[in-house]
Amino acid sequence: MGVETKGTMMSELDYTKAQLAFFYIIILLSLDVLNPVKIFLHVFPAVAPWHVASLAMVCLVYTFVVNLRPLLYFAAKVFFHSISSIFFNDIQVIGRQNIPKYGPVIFTSNHANQFMDGLMIMCTCERNISYLVADKSWYRPIIGHLAWAMGAVPVKRAQDSAKSGSGIVSIDMKEIASVSTNTEIKMIGRGTKFTTEIKVGDKIRFPNTAEGIKVASIHDDESLSLKVDVGALDLIHSQPFPDYVTFDILPRIDQKDVYQNVLEKLSSGGTIGIFPEGGSHDRTDLLPLKVGVALIAYSALEKDCINVPIVPVGLNYFRAHRFRGKATVEFGSPTYIVPSTLADYQRGGADRRRVCNELLGSIEDSMRSVIVSVPDYETMQIIHAARRLYRQDAANETAEQRQDMGRRFAEGYKRMLLQVKGDPPEEWLSLQKRILAYQRELNELGIKDYQVVGLDHEEVEIGSETRGTSKGETVLHRMNVLGHIIHLIFIIVLAALPAVLLNLPVGLASRIYSDRRRKIALAASKVKVKGYDVMLSERVLCSIVLVPSLWLIYGLLLMPFLDGPSLAVCFTCFPLFSYWSIMATESGMADIKDLRPYMCRLFPSTRKRLTALPATRKALRNDLRAMIRSIGPSLGEIYFEKELNWQKITTETKKLVAISSGNSVAISSGNLEALGAKKDA
Repeated sequence: MGVETKGTMMSELDYTKAQLAFFYIIILLSLDVLNPVKIFLHVFPAVAPWHVASLAMVCLVYTFVVNLRPLLYFAAKVFFHSISSIFFNDIQVIGRQNIPKYGPVIFTSNHANQFMDGLMIMCTCERNISYLVADKSWYRPIIGHLAWAMGAVPVKRAQDSAKSGSGIVSIDMKEIASVSTNTEIKMIGRGTKFTTEIKVGDKIRFPNTAEGIKVASIHDDESLSLKVDVGALDLIHSQPFPDYVTFDILPRIDQKDVYQNVLEKLSSGGTIGIFPEGGSHDRTDLLPLKVGVALIAYSALEKDCINVPIVPVGLNYFRAHRFRGKATVEFGSPTYIVPSTLADYQRGGADRRRVCNELLGSIEDSMRSVIVSVPDYETMQIIHAARRLYRQDAANETAEQRQDMGRRFAEGYKRMLLQVKGDPPEEWLSLQKRILAYQRELNELGIKDYQVVGLDHEEVEIGSETRGTSKGETVLHRMNVLGHIIHLIFIIVLAALPAVLLNLPVGLASRIYSDRRRKIALAASKVKVKGYDVMLSERVLCSIVLVPSLWLIYGLLLMPFLDGPSLAVCFTCFPLFSYWSIMATESGMADIKDLRPYMCRLFPSTRKRLTALPATRKALRNDLRAMIRSIGPSLGEIYFEKELNWQKITTETKKLVAISSGNSVAISSGNLEALGAKKDA
């Protein structure tokens, strides 16, 4: 069904819907007076109307059952469109033209918002995507059912089956100094039970690390050998060896069935969605990617001769853990396997590891090309603040321009730090401190950067009134403020009742529940910073359960007082009033934000701080642009070119970082502040 041709193609879902509509029309026509079915019945009087209707009903049910998956996917997509429109204020999509319209595709995305990431891609991509879902989530209520409806593939993860090992372990530092990659290193234990608790192929995970090191061989209960590569050496150097530390055991999991299911989907022209980082997190940069995506791509090329395009997807959230946040979904240019490397993959061993790591590096570079990656949250604050200060028309930026400018600042920031070898000049440190201080001042006053620009205009208008040159414009401006106040009162009155009855109980309950889940996830994770990546997902899950439950409770309470039709009208109005109150409340909050500067002027302490902001912003902007003019030319194409190949640039930056890693060059704002403190001392 749904066979594609080179001409006008009909998707499988469209073909299914056409079939369902056809049989539904037959049912209707069989009960009407003048229709082709009645003519048929007149010609063949032995056939009764219910015979035709019954046959059509059987065909309809059969079509529905046979095409259940695409229909469920369509229904889930409609449902999640409504969910995303409620929980997000704005969703921008960039690069849809990079999505292949037909044939197999692998989508790889950063994982910044647990269950919402897959839904965001699902709602913004025209292709039907089957995700690889953690086995742990597959068996969760609601999540598992929705994942099944979306055609997801469950995957067992080693970290979900991790267990603490008995005793403590250590590695000889002298042996670490002499070891090279692709060799083995001995690990010794005290009170350990290696022979009974660990198997060859399992991994050992040390404290405060997310990755494990593979066990090569087991000698006895207190001695084994680990397989060492570049990543393993980094993990070992992060530990206080030769001191003894605790450890976790990550069991080896056979993913043969998973790979088989994935390859079948790809060979039939389907699409697969993968989060190569392995789990969600709230960091500002990518975690090390898992090799599974590279193995899938090479297996498809080896077994089915399909060079599957690997499309990177960047999920960029703003206030991701809060209600009515914003998101930008960016689809990048596909990455392909170099066909000549297939022979190396087929040889296995070190050659296979090398080509898989090379492909994984290309995938990582392509993923970085569709996100704004920085070392830490404070650096992210500086990047966003600098971007807003630098742009003259920041309020009119498109999503593409905003992403491009953010990446220019992020990559330029890293390269400038590399150029000065981690020892930036004093004026750079001073400007950074001023930007952070300006941002803190905005946060304390509760206003946004764009409102500071408005404050500057207001001061001009007030000054013109003093000179008696523009009284009319000043009066209109004050009338606009009064209009905001009247609009706010009107919105509060209209939205109060439905918001309190329909949304407030759910909002409070979901907030408490999501915060508890955040704390649980943070305690169980080795990579999360604050656990914000799970909050919105848990709020959505809680709301999916509580909203219809609350409507049902109200229906039961109203049942003694209303008849059937009136009760049906109430149930119809519940979702409409609930959604309308959300929109009205958001409009009211926008008015409150607009009025915040005027409220600050009522108090002498905040009035002085507010009055000083426009001049502070102007000085910051001038100094920032002057610094960029002086340093920018040394950044080459990042500064001069209008159109950039971001995958190429991120690859070059990664190489520069690797070259400079021996010099311990700092690329985070926290390290910059430490350097500044040393200079002050």
